[in-house]
This record gives sequence, C-alpha cells and structure tokens, in this order.
Amino acid sequence: MLKQKQNVWNVPNVLTMIRLLLVPLICFLVYNDRMIAGLSVFLIASVTDLVDGYIARRYQLVTDFGKLMDPLADKLMVVSLMVVLAVRSIVPIVAVALLMVKEMLMVLGGIFLLKNKDVVVFAKPIGKVAQLITTLGLVLCFFHKAFEGLGVPVHLIVLWAGVVLAMAALWYYAAAFLKVLKERRGL
Repeated sequence: MLKQKQNVWNVPNVLTMIRLLLVPLICFLVYNDRMIAGLSVFLIASVTDLVDGYIARRYQLVTDFGKLMDPLADKLMVVSLMVVLAVRSIVPIVAVALLMVKEMLMVLGGIFLLKNKDVVVFAKPIGKVAQLITTLGLVLCFFHKAFEGLGVPVHLIVLWAGVVLAMAALWYYAAAFLKVLKERRGL
C-alpha cells in the first residue's frame, strides 16, 4: 500500500527551518562576544521550537519530516552553540564532546531505524527534559561573567546536569532501539 504524501511546507516545519537558519547567526554573534544579541536570537530560535510543536499537535500538522527535522534542528542549535562557547573557553570541551557523541549516535540510530525498520524516532519525555535543562544551562552561559563574580559557576552546574540527563536519555533510547530490533526480528 502506498503512503499518502505529506505536505512538508506547513507552518510548524517552516518554523523549524527558520530555527535552522538562525543557528549560524547565533554562533557568529556569540563568537564575536555579542552576547546579548546572541542570547536574543537564541531565545527567538528556542521559542520557534515550542511554537512549532504546539501548532503541529494542535492542528494535526505533524509530519514525518517534522518528526525528524525538529529534533535535528534542536541538536544542531545546541551543539553548535556549545562548540562556540567551548572555543571561547566558557564551557568545557568534555561536555561538548559528550553531547556531540550522544547526538551523533541518536541521529545515526534514528536514520537506521527509519531506513531499515520504517520506524520514526521522536522525542520522549526524558529527552525533552534533558534538552530543557541543557538549554537553560546554555542561557545561563550568556551570563558567565556574572557567575564568575559570584564564585559559583551556576551556568556550568546546570549545563552539566543537562549533559548527564542527555546521557541518561541516550541509554533510554538505546534500550528502546534494541527493543524495536528484537520485536522486528520476532525474538
């Protein structure tokens, strides 16, 4: 049976594409120490993530394209910002490396399941919480100089909490991935 072709050019997917287009601007601003401007664009991009999901669910505009591109756009935005912050010595490179490896494994696993098992992987609550905490940590990184004055790296504490949750989410998704493989093999 043929699947009905979905219209990918709906409002939620356009918002996702706008978020993708804002990533280089965020990185440029942060790299050039234009932190308030960078934070403003980052927050706008983050709001598009909230709005696109709401609109997609509310008006039944969920597409396979959106299920794949929305989390990919989130991952690209977060990892790109973390790389720039690491280059500027605001966040530790180890946190960036852990998150990059996790995200790479998630993308590769998602592609494998879609191509070989016709399964679309979408965000689960643990992944959403990890993303939220990591994003909060990144927002706090824009104020890193204020935390240096306090002597408590609040931004890094929150960011590391997000990274730890992201690693826990990876284990959760890996277990779900293995379960799908077993079910599809009939084991």
